Amino acid sequence: MKLKNSFFYTLRENVKDEDSKSSNLLVRAGMIKKSSAGDYMILPLGYKTLNNITQIIREEMNATDCQELIMPALLPEEVYVASGRREGFGKSMFSLKDRFGKPFVLGPTHEELFAIAAQMKIRSYKDLPFSLYQIQTKYRDEPRPRFGLIRVREFIMKDAYTFDSDEAGLDIAYSKQFNAYKKIFDRLGLDYKIVRADTGVMGGLLSEEFQAVTDIGEDILVLCDNCDYASNIEVAGCVNTDEATTLETMKLECVETPNARTIEEVVDFLKQPASKFVKTLVYKVDDKVVACMVRGNREVNETKLRKLFNATEVELADADTVVKVTGAGVGFAGPIDIKCELIMDEEVSVMHNFITGANKTGYHYIGVNTTDFKADKIADIRNIQEGDTCPKCGGKIYFKHGIEVGNTFKLGTKYSNALGLEYLNAENQLKPVWMGSYGIGPARCMAAIAEQYADEDGLIWPINIAPYKAAVVLISVKDEVQTELANKIYDTFMKEGIDTLLDDRDERPGVKFKDMDLIGIPYRITVGKKAAEGIIEFKKRGSIEVEEVHVNDLLNKINEAIKG
Repeated sequence: MKLKNSFFYTLRENVKDEDSKSSNLLVRAGMIKKSSAGDYMILPLGYKTLNNITQIIREEMNATDCQELIMPALLPEEVYVASGRREGFGKSMFSLKDRFGKPFVLGPTHEELFAIAAQMKIRSYKDLPFSLYQIQTKYRDEPRPRFGLIRVREFIMKDAYTFDSDEAGLDIAYSKQFNAYKKIFDRLGLDYKIVRADTGVMGGLLSEEFQAVTDIGEDILVLCDNCDYASNIEVAGCVNTDEATTLETMKLECVETPNARTIEEVVDFLKQPASKFVKTLVYKVDDKVVACMVRGNREVNETKLRKLFNATEVELADADTVVKVTGAGVGFAGPIDIKCELIMDEEVSVMHNFITGANKTGYHYIGVNTTDFKADKIADIRNIQEGDTCPKCGGKIYFKHGIEVGNTFKLGTKYSNALGLEYLNAENQLKPVWMGSYGIGPARCMAAIAEQYADEDGLIWPINIAPYKAAVVLISVKDEVQTELANKIYDTFMKEGIDTLLDDRDERPGVKFKDMDLIGIPYRITVGKKAAEGIIEFKKRGSIEVEEVHVNDLLNKINEAIKG
C-alpha cells in the first residue's frame, strides 16, 4: 500500500477515553475507533492485522478437518429457552421483537444452532464424528465495557463444535482442538497459560481457558512455583491446614464493639489479627438467603458458592435482608442463632477460639468454636491466596493476570438432551450426541498481542500478523532518484509476496519514522541521500541498530529476516 492517497492517520497524543495500553495504541495507530461504549470500528490497518490473525486460526482449524460455515446473528429466542440458557444469560443478551411481535435475540454464542444444524445430518452412529466452525460476530450487553477490544458488546469469535457418539470420541475430538489451539497461540507469538476454569453458563463436563499473560488481565491465574498446576481463581481448590488442637477452649463471651463494623475496624478495636476472625457474609443465591463463613483475611468465592447450590445468580444481600436474618445492623452478622441457611468454609471448621459477629448491633463474640453453632453445609467456598499451598503438589501458589483469548469445553450431552440431538447406535437404540465447544476471540488476541508487544514508541507486531511486513520510507518525495528507487523496492517486494507499505507522503522524515514505529511494522527500509549509490538503511522494529545495505542485497536480507 502507498500511503499518499490512502486512508491513513495517526494520533500524536494519548487518547483520553481509552483505559488500556493496547486500546490507546490501537486508536493512536489508526487501527480502531470507538463508536460507542463497547463498540469499535475496525479500520483498514486494524482489519488487515485482524485478517492475518483469523487466517492463522482458519488454517489450523482446517488442518483438523473442521468445516467452516456461517450462522445468523439474529436468532429466535425460543432456541435459548429450549436449551435452558435464556434465564442464565439474563440481561447480557440483546433482545428485540420483529414486526409481528415474535421475540428474537442477538446471538451471544451458537451451541444451540449448531446442534440444530447437526440434526440435519445425524441419523445413526455412521454419521459421526464430524466438526464445524465459523468466524462470526457475537453480541453481549456488557454492563461495564472496558479495555478497548478486551471487553466489548460486539465482537468477532471463532467458535467450533465437535459431534461424537460417546465420551471416548469426545475426548479424541477435544484433544485435536486443544492441540490446534496451542499451535494457533504459538504462531501468534502470545505468552499464554492454559488453566482450568468454571463452565459457567455454557455448562458441561470441563472448561479450560487459554490466558494471555498481562498485567491488565481481568482474570487471576493461579499458578504453582513447583509444578504445572494452573487454574482460574474461580475454581482453584484450597488446601486446609489444621490448627493446633492443644489450645484450651475459651469461654464464649459477648463483648461490646461500638462503631466497629468492618474486619479492619474490629481488628483495630480488639487488637487481634484478622486471621483470628471469622466473617459472616449474607448472600442471595437465586431466591434463597444464605450466610457464608470465611476466615477474616479471606474472601468468599462466589463461583464456588453458585456451583454449590447449582444456582444462576449470586449476590450480596441488601441491608434489609441482613437485618431480617441477623436482627442487627450490617457489620455484626455471626453464625450463632442466625435465621438462614449457614455455610461454613472448610478452613473455619478447623479453627478454634475465633471471633465473630454477635447478631447484635455493636457487639461481637470472642472465644467462638464450632460447637457453639451448627452449620448446614461445610464446603470450600473461599478464594485461594498467594502463598497458599498448591492443591496438586504442596508447593506455593502465586498469581498472574490474564486475558482470556480462547476456551475449550467438553459439553457432553447437555445440549443434545435439551434439543433432541440423537443418533441410532449399532443396537438400534437412540442415544444423545456428545458435543464439544471451542472459542477464540481474534480481536481479543489482537489486543493481547498489543499489550505484550509494545514499547514507548508504539506497537511491535510479530512478523506473521503485522499488517505489513516491511515499510519503505521515502525521505524526499521531490528527489527523483530516491522516488524511483523506493518505488522499485516496493514493486520488487510486492512481486515476491512481501506485503509492503510505501510511505510516499510529503512529510518530514521524523514524522514518518514515528508513524512506522507507532503502527509496528517489523522492518523499515529508508531510502535517503545514498540512493544514487544504491545504499539504503535497514532497521528492525524495536532495535536501535541501523544497518546500511546495498539494494542488490536487500531482497535476500528481508527474506532472511522474515524467515528468522
